[in-house]
Amino acid sequence: MERRKFIRNVSLGTAAAGFAGVSGIQAGQPLQVKADETFNLDYAPHFGMFKHHAGEDLLDQITFMHERGFRSLEDNGMMRRTPEMQEKIANHMSRLGMTMGVFVLDKGGNGANTLAAGNQEHVDIFLDGCRRAVEVAKRVNAKWTTVVPGDYQRDLPLDIQTANVIEALRKGAEILEPHGLTMVLEPLSDTPNLFLRYSPQTYMICKGVNSPSCKILYDIYHQQKNEGHLITLMDMCWEEIAYIQIGDNPGRKEPGTGEINYQNVFKYIYEKGFKGVCGMEHGNANPGIEGEMAVIEAYRKADSFL
Repeated sequence: MERRKFIRNVSLGTAAAGFAGVSGIQAGQPLQVKADETFNLDYAPHFGMFKHHAGEDLLDQITFMHERGFRSLEDNGMMRRTPEMQEKIANHMSRLGMTMGVFVLDKGGNGANTLAAGNQEHVDIFLDGCRRAVEVAKRVNAKWTTVVPGDYQRDLPLDIQTANVIEALRKGAEILEPHGLTMVLEPLSDTPNLFLRYSPQTYMICKGVNSPSCKILYDIYHQQKNEGHLITLMDMCWEEIAYIQIGDNPGRKEPGTGEINYQNVFKYIYEKGFKGVCGMEHGNANPGIEGEMAVIEAYRKADSFL
């Protein structure tokens, strides 16, 4: 612990006051640690993004994020972690006053178990994932879980596929809603085979499901690729957007490495009064400590819209 603190202080030129005492603090007791100013929006890094500064230990990585002014974390792979690790992460974040962002609902992968097919086996796998997600969310104090409905079922008319998706998601929402857990549907650009690709399409499905536990995850990177008109379409879909993710295009790296004017996009989100989490779901443009510092600097620059 002391060695990691020393390395981090040398590389950043800052003192991590209180960090060395983290391991001895009782669960639930707030930590008093030196930290940079927070941001105008609530940006959430993920594990591995700052490992060259913080090391491989997940709790040390969370502490480093907090020291740099971040107040949330997202972890797509949370459902694959042991319950013991989930509890350690949650307890550490609670002591730091940090929020858990999204984790991916485990249903077998983005394109797998397509809900558009109306296949009961696929629906059952999804609903089992919903039940397990509730238990994970309880352990880690999470409010959102990412859902991708799977691929197209191309031998069915599109409207029938849409109805199948809505019906399956309604059943999932019935499981999640009593526990205050929201599935956020993410339209993706990874392949044209994916059923859910556009924000207006996702808006329509959320209206059809008609549940507070079914909303939109608006990933700015994916929607710049799929449809553009970011601010216009976000505004049209705004009442169904519960979570936002970030990545510049091309490359899916930090803001400022591509074509998106993130200062303007962040300013729009802020002025809409968004109080949720903005997940940093992208890679680092450059490797090592320098690349990690560039990510932090990129967010400070893009966040300076006031």
